[in-house]
Amino acid sequence: DTTRLVFHKVCTNMANGLHPNLILSESKAYDALFTKMRDVKTKPSEFEFFAKRVMRILAEDAIAQLPHKTIKITTPCSPNIEGKELMSVDNICVVSIVRAGDSLMEAVRACLPGVSIGKILIQRNEETTEKLPTLYYSKLPPRIKDMNVLLCDPMLATGGSAKAALDVLTKHGVLLSNIIFVNVICCPEGLQRLAEDVPDVKVVTACVDECLNENKYIVPGLGDYGDRFFNTT
Repeated sequence: DTTRLVFHKVCTNMANGLHPNLILSESKAYDALFTKMRDVKTKPSEFEFFAKRVMRILAEDAIAQLPHKTIKITTPCSPNIEGKELMSVDNICVVSIVRAGDSLMEAVRACLPGVSIGKILIQRNEETTEKLPTLYYSKLPPRIKDMNVLLCDPMLATGGSAKAALDVLTKHGVLLSNIIFVNVICCPEGLQRLAEDVPDVKVVTACVDECLNENKYIVPGLGDYGDRFFNTT
């Protein structure tokens, strides 16, 4: 039912009440890009193409939330102009929740050459009613406790995998206030879970969808992001 499609701007008015540190990435390009990504007729190669365009916009908005300092520059036409400069990339780590998170991680990495990379492998147990997460593997830089972290996972559904990944980061000494969780699509249930458990974590998203269905998938959503992006459907 196409009348039930919810695009990124539909929940804008209610979004601030879902999480105290929610930042909505805004772009006029999202409407058409999300339409292509959601459509079941979109081929995997096309899905990857449109997803990469969405993730590049989202990556820039997430990076903009990192600490910046004020600097003075000279333009070709005027001296002493005030601007902003991002903190050193040496103090930033991009962490992917494998596998779908790798796609978003690469979008961020393209904007931050030389940035440190971390990996956390968490999978939902599809045999459980609540689709509980299981941690299989993590590899993080030795200095991560002193770094600002961009945690990447395109879909925030129940919030279970995100919370498990955040637990890994905090166990390594990362402050919750130094973490930005970056995702393409989220839903109220996942946002409320993070608001209750980790309100200090910033969440940067391009879209807030309606809800979860009985199988804990986002509605209207776009299906399995990793399968469609990596062509394993």
